[in-house]
Amino acid sequence: MKVALVYDRVNKIGGAERVLEALHEIFPDAPLYTAVYNPKTAPWAEKFNVIPSFLNKFPFAKRSHEVYPWLTPLAFESFDFSEFEVVISVTSEAAKGIITKPKTLHICYCLTPTRYLWSGYEDYFKNEVFRFFTKPVVSYLRRWDKIAAQRPDVFVAISKNVQQRIKKYYGRDSEVIYPPVDIDKFPISNSQFPIGEYFLIVSRLVPYKKVDIAIQAFNKLGLPLKVVGTGREMGRLKRMAKKNIEFLGQLTDFQLLSYYQRCQAVVFPQEEDFGLVPLEAQACGKPVIAYRAGGALETVIERKTGEFFDKQTPENLEEIVKKFKPEKYKPEDCRQNALKFDIKIFKKKWKTYLKNISTS
Repeated sequence: MKVALVYDRVNKIGGAERVLEALHEIFPDAPLYTAVYNPKTAPWAEKFNVIPSFLNKFPFAKRSHEVYPWLTPLAFESFDFSEFEVVISVTSEAAKGIITKPKTLHICYCLTPTRYLWSGYEDYFKNEVFRFFTKPVVSYLRRWDKIAAQRPDVFVAISKNVQQRIKKYYGRDSEVIYPPVDIDKFPISNSQFPIGEYFLIVSRLVPYKKVDIAIQAFNKLGLPLKVVGTGREMGRLKRMAKKNIEFLGQLTDFQLLSYYQRCQAVVFPQEEDFGLVPLEAQACGKPVIAYRAGGALETVIERKTGEFFDKQTPENLEEIVKKFKPEKYKPEDCRQNALKFDIKIFKKKWKTYLKNISTS
């Protein structure tokens, strides 16, 4: 079976990129098509045969693809997939808009319907002046996005949460295959060193991740909070934070592991489509304090592997942290829950799915 992979852009590292790495293990010969490719910021992609679009030659496109929103759809429509039997687009944006011939099966593994056009529109376009001037572009992209969503032969969603959005915004049915966690990379610590007093956030520092809520809450609590990750919000968040909050920047998985293993709990203040961080934390035997929404509802078991706060406010998070007692949670329970999402299960489900759909 000749397979190709398609992804929106290869210029960063995050949960979606780990999905691609897992798919590469299933289909090691599959090339990876994308709008733009920046090898400096995406070293994980060295193992792939990456094929970028014409957009990759445009000024600033590798780092700031946002300056060409009207060209991104054309970039994906320009690819030729006639030599492939199966194409899997992994996307939260335009990659689903590829054009395939009838003999090629196009499976869209949907991370979410394009966030800034649909579920996240209010967050991305809060500024009324910006909203007014971008209205024509957004209108064009919404029309194209709905057309593009009819092109895949089938949809697979990363969570029940995303499955509902696919139905709501695109009118398409989908199956759910949860993204993978490499459980072996995130073991429970067997070290005799004492557990640290700090709480932990692992996140890109962008507005919708709501890290500012946690900063404000821990400013009042005075408890140690360590923040792993980078992003355009870093400067603002650092200025906001008091001395009990430490920013660690981007870490490797190996470096991150010790912070997971020694923290009191991981704080997850955002609404995610799925979210790998709560599962990485639980794999290390650590509970999660999460906002009661999105993918966390599918990965955290209340009062067994973590707790939820109901309002996305510093005050509500502060209230839950004050009541939080880490000794209530058994590391074995947390890890057992994470094991349901292991990479081995992901691979097995994809192989079974492809076998079933190819013979149906």
